[in-house]
Amino acid sequence: MRRRRRGAVATALVVALGAGLVGCGNDASSDPAAVSTATDGSVYDQADVDFLTGMIPHHAQAVQMVTMAQGRQVSPKVRALMDSIRDAQVPEVEQMSDWLEGWGKAVPATSLDHAHGASGMDDMEGMEGMDGDQMAGMMSGDQMSELEQSSDADFERLWLQMMIEHHTGAVDSAETEIDDGKNPEVLELAQSIVTSQTAEIEQMKAMLGEQ
Repeated sequence: MRRRRRGAVATALVVALGAGLVGCGNDASSDPAAVSTATDGSVYDQADVDFLTGMIPHHAQAVQMVTMAQGRQVSPKVRALMDSIRDAQVPEVEQMSDWLEGWGKAVPATSLDHAHGASGMDDMEGMEGMDGDQMAGMMSGDQMSELEQSSDADFERLWLQMMIEHHTGAVDSAETEIDDGKNPEVLELAQSIVTSQTAEIEQMKAMLGEQ
């Protein structure tokens, strides 16, 4: 009887330990900080994926806002800033998309998929992230409509106010990526966004002060 009891106790301990190990394995696999390795050897975590997935439509919306200024009367300083934003962010969207594709992750659809120079609200309404779940600083559909329908007299002021908010959201998200991300290239991009867009925010505030 004693041998049978000892055997039963030993079996129970093995089962319990096994269950504990399985539980630990499940916790590790669901850990958002867990690092994955892509086929090309690059490492990334969920924070990297979330940052890229949110920043792609965020950048695309900024480019749409620049496109809406075509044919509008804006000051040379603001026009130069708009061109700079477009020229920086279109290539960044392409780079971020390439990273997600390389990791086997879904790439958000944006109006930039159709044409970088497309204009009109049909393209903007189809942009992912306009409403619902979206990165901080994204304009709503109503805000984009307000900007497009504004008079020439109001457009520049409204555009600057919205882009300041837009940039502030991008900087906040990039700082979160710097804290939580793992991929060196994505971290470098996040730091670049913090540096460049913080400077542009100050530029835009100064431009508003001149009006």
